[in-house]
Amino acid sequence: MKISEQTRENEHRTTREAQRGTPLGGKFHSILFRKLFIKRLCTLAAVIALCAACAGTADAQEAQESQEAQKTPGAQVFRYRFMEGDSYRINSTVRETVYVNRRYSHSAEITNRITVDVSDARTGAAPEETSALNTCTFMTSERNSTGTFTWGREYESVFRQNALGVYDIGEEYFMPTVRNVPTFPIGAVKPGETWTGTGEEAHDLRGKFALQTPYRIPFTVTYTYKGPVTDSGKTLHHIEAEYTMSFKSPQAVADYPVATRGWSRQQIFWDNELGLCPRYSEEFRIQLELLSGEVIEYKGTARAELTETKLMERDRIVQEMNDEISRLGIPNVNAQSTDEGITISIENIQFDADSSRLLPSEKFKIQKLAALLERYPDRELLITGHTALAGTEAARLKLSEERASAVARYLAEIGVREEYNLYTRGFGAEKPLVPNTTEANRARNRRVEITILEK
Repeated sequence: MKISEQTRENEHRTTREAQRGTPLGGKFHSILFRKLFIKRLCTLAAVIALCAACAGTADAQEAQESQEAQKTPGAQVFRYRFMEGDSYRINSTVRETVYVNRRYSHSAEITNRITVDVSDARTGAAPEETSALNTCTFMTSERNSTGTFTWGREYESVFRQNALGVYDIGEEYFMPTVRNVPTFPIGAVKPGETWTGTGEEAHDLRGKFALQTPYRIPFTVTYTYKGPVTDSGKTLHHIEAEYTMSFKSPQAVADYPVATRGWSRQQIFWDNELGLCPRYSEEFRIQLELLSGEVIEYKGTARAELTETKLMERDRIVQEMNDEISRLGIPNVNAQSTDEGITISIENIQFDADSSRLLPSEKFKIQKLAALLERYPDRELLITGHTALAGTEAARLKLSEERASAVARYLAEIGVREEYNLYTRGFGAEKPLVPNTTEANRARNRRVEITILEK
């Protein structure tokens, strides 16, 4: 969860400086839990380990665990499993309501996007010695005033995780905020049994307080194995995780939280064959009491799903797309490989004058392109707007963002993607294809790009 963009519009706003990690000029509660409640990007630990364990020692270890589980009917030995080179994307959606001094402030809808690459998988004789390195990119997006989700700033994190779920993470990383959830016991667990583990929240208090390492709050998690469930023909294991926080801060600075209270209840659905969590849901409630006496409360729900990603055969796909674009006779459109994936550029895109309303001719183009985009249903789309060099910088940026949003909304309307898998951004006139010296060049620079994201 993170604080809504709406918060910027009142005394309890979240600043862009907080997102960027730069020095702050606002009140502390205007930044505090944009990072703090990016925790709803996770329970990351529950969703970033993949696939089968390595051979050799791992096989012997698995055989021993299987024998232990068989001693008690229905019992399971839960483990994370790792395979070198695996990649994932995790998408979560948060819906929260914010109260200030028990009065409704606003509601927010937030999407969190995490990409994970698994490497340096190691196998040991004990589960604590079996681990892998996870290289992650975090991106948080909030529904904007045009109704789409704006592509946010990205944050990197690298950490090692063992087969029980315990992290080994450097002091320089501020994400994920929630760590070591879930963790598993050494032995087998049968339905109805509980166990406990230690987790922590690591908060980013850089900026105003000059804390250059995460501000950690430990807690104890209680897990209950509810039993197996069937999901789309697959056996998953339902685990409930609950923890409470009650923390008093030693700080005595204006608008610093002197007390943090709250709870989280998560429903984790674990695939024990693959050693990962394909989905989970959560209810949460967090209350902050500031030194000023003000009380801010966040209450809501979250859900997340995992998608395995594989590298695209870019050269082949780009060639096929350009051949199809030519065959369909779609003017001013081409596909090319870019850093982020495969980008389809619609140049000289036509809107009503000085607006973001698509003309029917452009909708027809997008309808034709939809068939190409639907060939890759598991890939998310990033829509980028560009303008020619006209008007003010602020006006160009706003118009480019609005036009990207218009294309994204139309793609959702015709069923190309769910709205939660479409992201938008605008660059104004910052990235021209050609110099804005002629009308023909300016027409090329007025474009919208649809990128099929690699990860």
